[in-house]
Amino acid sequence: MAAASVSPTPLLKDELDIVIPTIRNLDFLEMWRPFLQPYHLIIVQDGDPDKEIKVPEGFDYELYNRNDINKILGPKASCISFKDSACRCFGYMVSKKKYIFTIDDDCFVAKDPSGKEIDALAQHIKNLLCPSTPFFFNTLYEPYREGADFVRGYPFSLREGVPTAVSHGLWLNIPDYDAPTQLVKPLERNKRYVDAVLTIPKGTLFPMCGMNLAFDRELIGPAMYFGLMGDGQPIGRYDDMWAGWCTKVICDHMGWGIKTGLPYIWHSKASNPFVNLKKEYKGIYWQEEIIPFFQTATLSKECDTVQKCYIELSKQVKDKLGNIDPYFTKLAEAMVTWIEAWDELNPSTGTKLPNGTA
Repeated sequence: MAAASVSPTPLLKDELDIVIPTIRNLDFLEMWRPFLQPYHLIIVQDGDPDKEIKVPEGFDYELYNRNDINKILGPKASCISFKDSACRCFGYMVSKKKYIFTIDDDCFVAKDPSGKEIDALAQHIKNLLCPSTPFFFNTLYEPYREGADFVRGYPFSLREGVPTAVSHGLWLNIPDYDAPTQLVKPLERNKRYVDAVLTIPKGTLFPMCGMNLAFDRELIGPAMYFGLMGDGQPIGRYDDMWAGWCTKVICDHMGWGIKTGLPYIWHSKASNPFVNLKKEYKGIYWQEEIIPFFQTATLSKECDTVQKCYIELSKQVKDKLGNIDPYFTKLAEAMVTWIEAWDELNPSTGTKLPNGTA
């Protein structure tokens, strides 16, 4: 008689939280049930805290609204954005797991070119558990993948790779465009599936999208602050960009890697480009000075933890970007508050540089 089949234990089941920011019922989880149900969800409710958010049955979750954030953080709750998906970073702070996967509620399961549904979380986990190669680019992209390797001329001393801090996934259907591009290309859809993962080279910034993202919370969590956006702030839709720029500078300093490419999700709806333009227009103007700032930012050798890196970066933001607009002085102060709140809730975190790094 054949042995009864036993379902394999999901990868990192007890080591990973899924963080979802939302203002609506989470019906989208039904499509994700085969892939996400085994994992614990942290839902951060934005907007009206009195509104009831319904979660499909069978999911293990905790839900935080603005009242909960204020109660847990007290005066430090000022660093958590309101009426903006940037509130998701509160979920990173209260998690006690090693890894985080965050996804938006308008993202659905995509299919690969063969028609097979993509388990985005499994691919993110594969990315995070595999080394990165930020110090020398491999022209076959991911050298650790089956059917690939390091190409001729790749230094043997670098082939061991370094820890992967972030896995940045992409999107089919609605691209992650800014408002001006949305306005001139309203009907454009991304139908191209590129079966590749690559490490973003050291010294190179990238635009990080928070709708399909995973990271090693123990390594880089304190840098994953999505800034001050939304209600009461002069800017929106730059929360994940800000976190991505800060994270990349710190990963470069600490000697860690960031991967981008697979997995894809299906981004189901485009936000209103006119509303987006109102949120983005100062960011579009400011980024021409913000990006050169991050391109030239350096951190001292004394910065041997992410928290120290982030505090030093906050001082540079205040000194070098504060003259653009008072908002950046306020943001720099919020960066410090974020780290203080993080350390209160996570007193034992603080990964140090390995000997000989940076």
